[in-house]
Amino acid sequence: MTQNIAILGASGYTGAELIRLIATHPSMQIKALSGERKAGQPLAQVFPHLRHLDLPDLVKIADIDFSDIDLAFCALPHKTSQQVIAKLPRDLKIVDLSADFRLSDPEAYAEWYGNPHSAVDLQKEAVYGLSEFYREEIRSARLVAGTGCNAATGQFILRPLISAGVIGLDDIILDLKCAVSGAGRSLKENLLHAELSEGYNAYAVGGTHRHLGEFDQEFSKLAGREVRIQFTPHLLPVNRGILATCYVSGDASAVYEALVAQYAAEPFIEVLPMGETPSTHHVRGSNFCHIGVASDRIEGRAIVVAALDNLTKGSSGQALQNANLMLGLPETDGLMLAPCFP
Repeated sequence: MTQNIAILGASGYTGAELIRLIATHPSMQIKALSGERKAGQPLAQVFPHLRHLDLPDLVKIADIDFSDIDLAFCALPHKTSQQVIAKLPRDLKIVDLSADFRLSDPEAYAEWYGNPHSAVDLQKEAVYGLSEFYREEIRSARLVAGTGCNAATGQFILRPLISAGVIGLDDIILDLKCAVSGAGRSLKENLLHAELSEGYNAYAVGGTHRHLGEFDQEFSKLAGREVRIQFTPHLLPVNRGILATCYVSGDASAVYEALVAQYAAEPFIEVLPMGETPSTHHVRGSNFCHIGVASDRIEGRAIVVAALDNLTKGSSGQALQNANLMLGLPETDGLMLAPCFP
């Protein structure tokens, strides 16, 4: 049975990535694509790399007939998404790629995003969309909140280690590098080629990055006590990819075994041989995450490194993985594309 899909916000990077992935899906058909500022345009005009696909033209959300849609991906900006989703049919399955429903506590949302949530009832309904750890909840959900790409990468490293009790919880350091596509497609001066290329910088230093709200929520819930990690993101002058290096106190062998045990049956998470570390080159354009572990020269400390594609496993690929679960489809459908290399 074919599932009819709508993508709201199809003119952005995550929207384009959803289209690329769904084009290979055996059970999904794209019936509607929205782009408020580009309504009326064929998608090939917005994304020439997708011109080979037979797709509907972009329209305004108000012009979509949702009675024939089984699931909608919402790839709209933060704050806009909650307003749009509140007006959609209440029986429509939705995977939201924005930050609007990631935090379950309205006060935490207001603290991190600077404004009250306008759809608190939906915020309470939403299931956190980290597929490997909320699989059963996602299967029965109507609204799933996709995680932040940085937040997903850090959690793939740390959740198994916190659960297994093999690391200290008070001295976790996460040093993360993210590609420029993580900032979206809108024009910003600091993202111009001349401003960005040949450079490399930290941002949101000192605990101001909004993905920390997800880390606080998820790690504290998992540990049964408050957990606050040190997290510094860096902007890389590359198009795709995240590389996260995490420094923890604990025996490296125990850390490695905890990760192997957690991910042994997972189709998209690959734990590399002990001592080997991953590269963003080896996951580019794919829904895979590679994780490596090394012993630190300081006794009792370990280094864990994870790499994934921020647009795929960090966003649109994870969204499609969640949609497969929600629709009762094989979880890997449309997602087994090999990474692009070199």
